[in-house]
Amino acid sequence: MGGFFGVISKTQCVADLFYGTDYNSHLGTRRGGLATYSKEHGFIRSIHNLESTYFRTKFEDELGQFKGNAGVGIISDTDAQPLLMNSHLGRFAIVTVAKINNAEDLAAKLLEQGMHFSEFSSGKINPTELIALLINQGQTFVEGIEHMYKEIKGSCSLLLLTENGIIAARDSWGRTPVVVGKKEGAYAVTGESTAFPNLDYETVYYLGPGEIVRLQAEGMECLRRPHKRMQVCSFLWVYYGFPTSCYEGKNVEEFRFACGKKMGERDRAEVDCACGIPDSGIGMALGYAAGKGVPYQRAISKYTPTWPRSFTPSNQEMRSLVAKMKLIANRDMLKDKRVLFCDDSIVRGTQLRDNTKILFDYGAKEVHMRIACPPLIYGCPFINFTSSKSDMELITRRLIKEFEGDENKNLEKYAQTGSPEYQRMVDTIAERLNLSSLKFNTLEDLIEAIGLPKCQVCTHCFDGSSRFTLEEDNTDE
Repeated sequence: MGGFFGVISKTQCVADLFYGTDYNSHLGTRRGGLATYSKEHGFIRSIHNLESTYFRTKFEDELGQFKGNAGVGIISDTDAQPLLMNSHLGRFAIVTVAKINNAEDLAAKLLEQGMHFSEFSSGKINPTELIALLINQGQTFVEGIEHMYKEIKGSCSLLLLTENGIIAARDSWGRTPVVVGKKEGAYAVTGESTAFPNLDYETVYYLGPGEIVRLQAEGMECLRRPHKRMQVCSFLWVYYGFPTSCYEGKNVEEFRFACGKKMGERDRAEVDCACGIPDSGIGMALGYAAGKGVPYQRAISKYTPTWPRSFTPSNQEMRSLVAKMKLIANRDMLKDKRVLFCDDSIVRGTQLRDNTKILFDYGAKEVHMRIACPPLIYGCPFINFTSSKSDMELITRRLIKEFEGDENKNLEKYAQTGSPEYQRMVDTIAERLNLSSLKFNTLEDLIEAIGLPKCQVCTHCFDGSSRFTLEEDNTDE
């Protein structure tokens, strides 16, 4: 994933830009960047590698070099950003949260037209530069962004720091959020509303799908009206989101608590306590404890001094080691207890299998697991959901191949809660992970907890039923 923050103010904005961008650090671990603009100093930019340290430690000592009352920042899990561009549209800095499935085809098409690429990420086309070149094909920024929407297969939300304000554009299908905040003499824009309160911004507007706005210190102007149809990612509430953030006006922690509470009210398992796997499982576990009428206890804690956020190396062996090192089980809270744990999801199952062994080794009598979402059956083609390169990294798909001889056979049956295929898959996952019991949230309860109509929420990773394809243009009828 990734997260961006932009601010434009009547006064210097560097402090707000720095801290607002830092509040997106839970969304990315590879690159961080800041860019500011002023008439006196022009564009100033800095980009740092975050793979071995944190955003604040890289940028804090150089904040004095940034000048101006407008700026954009990015925490990226993909490419180095922001990029500075100079074109017939004017000079601008660009940051994106995007996944482009047809990047190579688009790059080849642009090269045939005589364009060139100067930025590379790990030897590949830089997606942010590709997006900027597509925008530059328009006669205006709005026309260029609309052209980009039509050309890419995937998703893209972005900020443009121009010489005349900040332009914010939300993905054509609204798969990732963009929200505007306001305080006296300043506007800010981000995907994570959790960046606003401590900087004294009030959330004033959620951009709609495909909507484009221009922010200036004096106000906000709509440049392109939003589409009526939306497919916002349901996994934002399940996993990505910080507890205090809201998407489409729906709070992340409220969603997680509601999921757990309903599951606790219905669950027949006899347990002594409920625990959350830090961090995204905690809200659900608190809800489960309330619904079940059992105490909430912290039988696992995250070691926050050195592991304050998720870090996912590309190597599976290192991922497993990191996952083990950052979570510490509490032997005294586990001994002789029937413990129920809540977590956001099961992707590969490696981390959970290792944790379960430790829990039993520490004296737990039973280890039950409850998951906030349905089983992940389909890889996500729309956003950078995980570091997975193949659907076969999903434990569900590996089991389906084992059962059916073909990982793509009868997927709809395995995605249907309560079907014989579904139950066999869940029971086998529980057995392979050595769990006393395992239950997943239902799709119906997930949607109810989010509080939006099903037609506005993308649930492709659970049931493959996104109403709209990568190729379909979001043109309102």
